[in-house]
Amino acid sequence: MKEYVDTGKKDTRSGFGAGLAELGHRNPMVVALTADLKGSLKMDQFAAEHPDRFFEVGIAEANMVGMAAGLAIAGYIPFIGTFANFASARVMDQIRQSVCYSQTNVKIAASHAGITLGEDGATHQTLEDIGIMRMLPHMVVINPCDYNQTKAATIAAAAWDGPVYLRFGRPGVPNFTPADQPFEIGKAIRLNEGKDVSIFATGHLVWEAIQAARELETQGVSVDLIDIATIKPLDKEAVVASARKTGRVVVAEEHLIAGGLGEVIAGVLAASCPTPMRFVAIDDQFGQSGKPAELMAAYGLDARHIVEAALSLR
Repeated sequence: MKEYVDTGKKDTRSGFGAGLAELGHRNPMVVALTADLKGSLKMDQFAAEHPDRFFEVGIAEANMVGMAAGLAIAGYIPFIGTFANFASARVMDQIRQSVCYSQTNVKIAASHAGITLGEDGATHQTLEDIGIMRMLPHMVVINPCDYNQTKAATIAAAAWDGPVYLRFGRPGVPNFTPADQPFEIGKAIRLNEGKDVSIFATGHLVWEAIQAARELETQGVSVDLIDIATIKPLDKEAVVASARKTGRVVVAEEHLIAGGLGEVIAGVLAASCPTPMRFVAIDDQFGQSGKPAELMAAYGLDARHIVEAALSLR
């Protein structure tokens, strides 16, 4: 098993803030808007250094989407920032009509996603947003795994011509990907070469999958471990090639089974390479208040459950 070192826990939302700040100096056409969540989205540095390109909209997310679409039509590259729950379900109509149908170059920065929002509870823990966003034509969906990858993905999103949904979280998580590793939209990243089982993981579950792969190796199970940071467009070739090699697949994600990465991969494999699968995800229920690590364990989103899923396929 390839060694990955946690260089220190950082929240992925700060990776977005760092990427946005760098973009502010790189590209004068990048602008930023937020719905009363500048601090939570770590947009402070961009706002301080480029006040003429930063817009505080207030708690008016639908208006923010419309403003961003107009700025995009005028040639700007707008990043809109709010909690994932508000960036997806609350403004679904505006995103569908003004962003995706109109194919405007709007980047949606969705923070505090998933069960790891923790104590804020079910009303703010969005577990449906990947499904909502990936169904929209022309929308790219990115779910990076750590601070470094989120920063790189933010920079890559600005260079992409079209709508992008960029998902990240609040808690500190291990930061282990190379700081200088470029992010290529639509490409999977193989973290370990193996032959017995494929584990496809996304977002916060990537580090858990690394721990699971280490444990499986001690039990004689060789893991083909792949980080799916871009859920749409999916790297279908990488998925099919891995599944054909191992003949067994586990998908791990901090999202509902319905509409999530697991369903996307199942659809691809059903058409090209039918493969026994297990899903490490949340099955048809809302979240609840609690500490992030406790909730991840309670909902079966940790390394132990990934190991169990893989072993159940033997």
